[in-house]
Amino acid sequence: MSSNWGNQLKLSIFGESHGNGIGVVLDGLPAGIPIDQEEILAQMARRAPGRDLSSTPRKEEDLPEILSGVRNGTLTGAPLAAVIRNRNVRSGDYGNLSVLPRPGHADYTGYIRYQGANDIRGGGHFSGRLTAPLVFAGAVCRQVLERRGIKIAAHIARIASVTDDSFPALDIPGDLMARLSRSSFAVIRARAEDDMRAEIERARLDCDSVGGVVECAVTGVPAGAGSPMFGGVENVFSSILFGIPAVKAVEFGDGFACCGRRGSENNDSFYYNESRQVKTRTNHCGGILGGITNGMPILFRVGIKPTASIGKEQDTIDLSRQENAKLVVKGRHDPCIVPRAVPVVEAAAAAATLDLLLERGSL
Repeated sequence: MSSNWGNQLKLSIFGESHGNGIGVVLDGLPAGIPIDQEEILAQMARRAPGRDLSSTPRKEEDLPEILSGVRNGTLTGAPLAAVIRNRNVRSGDYGNLSVLPRPGHADYTGYIRYQGANDIRGGGHFSGRLTAPLVFAGAVCRQVLERRGIKIAAHIARIASVTDDSFPALDIPGDLMARLSRSSFAVIRARAEDDMRAEIERARLDCDSVGGVVECAVTGVPAGAGSPMFGGVENVFSSILFGIPAVKAVEFGDGFACCGRRGSENNDSFYYNESRQVKTRTNHCGGILGGITNGMPILFRVGIKPTASIGKEQDTIDLSRQENAKLVVKGRHDPCIVPRAVPVVEAAAAAATLDLLLERGSL
């Protein structure tokens, strides 16, 4: 399976949802940087399941065991390897999925691609459980970036039809980013949480699910990172963001909204500020021009589809009998994965930003 990513920073994720464990190997990290284990655990806790009714009732501590790459709390420069043990598994809930693939899930495509040899328990290697080691890797990358003044935060921009306020495009307050990057249900406007939770609860009680959008910001990245044509910032970010299960769309800056404007409306005018720094008066491009950062905040949004595993009866096929069939999915599943996806998107952004800066020689 193609579970390796990166150019200067090499990331490899392994394991299955109901196997002995899941983990990550991260190669290319700079040596000599102190790593705060408590900060890593804080990010892991934001993604961990079983916290409230908006997520799966499966509870996992998600405590990473670092095997190599850190000594006396400091990165050694050797590959950083960590494993997270799976403790709370109920594999019997998935026994029928080897012949009755779930609509909207990778059961059928995985069956075809791997001739039925893939592990279907809990989704196997296709499961959102595999985002836990990605969050660990991102938490480490985030600490490297923060020493260079680079900050990352995301929030739930939308769940179903309920929306949150958007990030200010030009100057994002540091205290806002700090609050969001520690929140387990990250929203800018406090009232939005109640309305979003109500949407999720309605779907849960109806044995259904809802999707949404995550908006992410990266500030402090200097101008000049990224390369045309296929090594651009959008390319690098998208290549890891689409590795997150359930991600179906990514847009940068104003994205599709730009398509209905004239150039005079969409172009971001340059100017020198009081410190003779180059800035733009708007940020429709999301901090990226020609695949290269321009020094403004990098802004992007990620579309998350509704959780595929739902309790409603659905039409499917019986692969063993080659006939049409009905399916009611058992097991423990999120009625909405968007809140838990927020730290995953931040982690992916941290890895992508660090990879780009390592390639530029900025670290």
